[in-house]
Amino acid sequence: MSKIVWLMGPSGSGKDSLLTALRQQENNQLLVAHRYITRAADAGCENHIALSEKEFAQRQQQGLFALCWQAHHQSYGIGIELDIWLDSGFDVVVNGSREHLAQARARYGEELVPICLHVSTDVLRKRLEARGRETAPQIEQRLQRAAFYAPDLDECLILNNDGSLAESVLSFMRLVNNRRNTNIVHFRPKEPRHV
Repeated sequence: MSKIVWLMGPSGSGKDSLLTALRQQENNQLLVAHRYITRAADAGCENHIALSEKEFAQRQQQGLFALCWQAHHQSYGIGIELDIWLDSGFDVVVNGSREHLAQARARYGEELVPICLHVSTDVLRKRLEARGRETAPQIEQRLQRAAFYAPDLDECLILNNDGSLAESVLSFMRLVNNRRNTNIVHFRPKEPRHV
């Protein structure tokens, strides 16, 4: 059974780097979904599809998002192409939101594999300092938020991202391959996707 991997992690945990590396893998069964976001295309961060508020609202009204949510004063969406990819036998990775995990579970049930990136405080501090986007007080705030983000083993699989990117990619692929043909019984039953 194909899986949708809902990848979560605090800011600075390395999600964008991991997603970029996964896009480069020679794996014909794994796709990384682009998010549709009401944020400028050149805003940095992830490789996303920029939409105006009006475009986003139109696509939402037309049922063109499999999932959508609001965060950080932006609208985020995952296109319905996700359902086509899953039905075609592909595993799909989504840059997910912890706050909206329940929404993804409600729609995808046992197809959903939530993975939480975990980074130790020291490594996270060094990464945040190295990227140079935040002031020292902002880094401290992010570290405090990350501490509250501690993953729940009943909620998601844990992927330690303290090591190299290559190690994280290998660990990620092992987690997905181990779950590809198994059902996760504690998730809610899948609701019909096609309306």
